[in-house]
Amino acid sequence: QAGRRSDPANAATLDTTFYLFFCLFQVVHAHKPHFMALHCQEFGGKNYEASMSHVDKFVKELLSSDAMKDYNRARVYLDENYKSQEHFTALGSFYFLHESLKNIYQFDFKAKKYKKVTGKEIYSDTLESTPMLEKEKFPQDYFPECKWSRKGFIRTRWCITDCAFDLVNIHLFHDASNLIAWETSPSVYSGIRHKALGYVLDRIIDQRFEKVSYFVFGDFNFRLDAKAVVETLCAKATMQTVRAADTNEVVKLIFRESDNDRKVMLQLEKKLFDYFNQDVFRDNNGTALLEFDRELSVFKDRLYELDISFPPSYPYSEDSSQGKQYMNTRCPAWCDRILMSHSAKELILKSENDEKIVIYDHIGPNVCMGDHKPVFLSFRIAAGAGKPIANVHKCCVVQ
Repeated sequence: QAGRRSDPANAATLDTTFYLFFCLFQVVHAHKPHFMALHCQEFGGKNYEASMSHVDKFVKELLSSDAMKDYNRARVYLDENYKSQEHFTALGSFYFLHESLKNIYQFDFKAKKYKKVTGKEIYSDTLESTPMLEKEKFPQDYFPECKWSRKGFIRTRWCITDCAFDLVNIHLFHDASNLIAWETSPSVYSGIRHKALGYVLDRIIDQRFEKVSYFVFGDFNFRLDAKAVVETLCAKATMQTVRAADTNEVVKLIFRESDNDRKVMLQLEKKLFDYFNQDVFRDNNGTALLEFDRELSVFKDRLYELDISFPPSYPYSEDSSQGKQYMNTRCPAWCDRILMSHSAKELILKSENDEKIVIYDHIGPNVCMGDHKPVFLSFRIAAGAGKPIANVHKCCVVQ
């Protein structure tokens, strides 16, 4: 499952935290997972210095909650060291193991062997020295516009019923300006994300460790092709360009209907995407716009995703009374995704008849949980799916 939280120090977002707990527990109750992975990005919110003291409370409440009482083993990895600009990613990875699940192992990347998972452990200020994960922050030159980017990834490796797989928590670069995103198709930002995601995929299949199946999930910041979307939504509109008086730089684009009293259809600024009819992003879960969701296509040989049937996961209003409303800051997009290697797809038990045992959806469609709606994937591992791999590679042998 992939998610994201806003600032828990803010009184308004205490409601958000409550709703996040409530909706998360609903999903746990409905699907009763034996192994649950929860990946968070921007953990602690944008105002993390003030929020970090509240993060510990959030984690303790989650671990001790009645809804999670049957999960007797847990691993929590929180990147809280915001004072270390060189390493800080603000990522949080939570893993919960149900008491009925036997013989679960986690990989030690330093010792290069699996270790049995027992008890509940939380790691925060020692992630750099924790051998049970790999953490990297993207090099600064990947996104020079941002003087201090927190984007990066955390990787853990698990072995369950002879199935070995990596779980990668990821946060890729955002679109800094709607106007720049609109200029080219694909956008310059799409190229930056492409480079960063390619870097992650190369890292997790390099020669240092045995190759295993992998699931990569978090905030990819994938955006719709802005130029193509605007051309489609405003096909019959005329465009007015507004420039700054002192620099002559384009600061605003206004698209008006050619007739109908020249009604304004869309206003575009650096951080404004104000389209007159938000229903286009909600009708039929916005699936008519999936044709403009093109960033993953570059990786079709390396990554697989189940069909999307939920509305764009970002940018939702942070007003607690507007759970279904999008903010007019960005073009709505499916930023939050759960992707997997093609070998990981083979681990998933296929649905038969009308029984839907594989579910890819979002959480809390009607309630406010910050600017991102969490998404989740629920599935069962096919019996014996990992055995051929384990036999050949001895990938789950505990040394």
